[in-house]
Amino acid sequence: METHPNTRPLPYAPTDTADIFYPESDGKPMAETDLHTEEIIRMRQMLKGQFALRPDVYVSGNILMYYEEGNIHASVSPDILVSFGIGKKRRRTYKTWEEGKPPDFVMEFSSKGTYRDDLDNKVELYAKIGIPEYFLYDAERRYLPSDLMGYRLVDGNYVEILQRPDGGFFSETLNLAIYLQDESFGVYDPDTEKWLQSAEERVEQEADARQKAEDKAEQEADARQKAEAEVEQLQEELKRLRARL
Repeated sequence: METHPNTRPLPYAPTDTADIFYPESDGKPMAETDLHTEEIIRMRQMLKGQFALRPDVYVSGNILMYYEEGNIHASVSPDILVSFGIGKKRRRTYKTWEEGKPPDFVMEFSSKGTYRDDLDNKVELYAKIGIPEYFLYDAERRYLPSDLMGYRLVDGNYVEILQRPDGGFFSETLNLAIYLQDESFGVYDPDTEKWLQSAEERVEQEADARQKAEDKAEQEADARQKAEAEVEQLQEELKRLRARL
């Protein structure tokens, strides 16, 4: 059975009381640009698809995560988060003390307005919270020292994940490899030897497959008609030859 070390004893009961209101929004937009929004949604869809059959895996993002009970200011909203062992139920916020643990994986899509915070404050904060892996991606390829970066928690501190010889950055938590591509990124599953797809990409692939099947069927139908016409022509020629004898 797969286990994850990022687990803490669950509390006896939720401790959120009526006199402490934890806001569900920080008033900030999901992302600075359309590109960032599209890439965040794409990553979320790929991970949701990857873990669709795992009822214990929660995939979300841009949800307020509170990491200090009773302190409504101790919050952060990761672009992507994945947490194992807590179930897929819909959440309005993520409170680490109620879930019994912080997320196992967090990813930020850095932009002009966030990259300094992503590189400095969040590296320190996510390590302090105890998030095993933290990835950063620069969708515009302009702000981070490397367009794709990853950190892994070792003895309470983050150690940068080294790029593999094939160019990927491997997430031990997700058991997936993340790669830079021409204008985006790709996520590869070494177990299935397949690239993950978003919902839109799956629909496009299915549409392409249907179109190819229709084109093939049409080509085969044309070939049959042509063959039947040739047979008919040969039969007519054969009749004429026999008539001359």
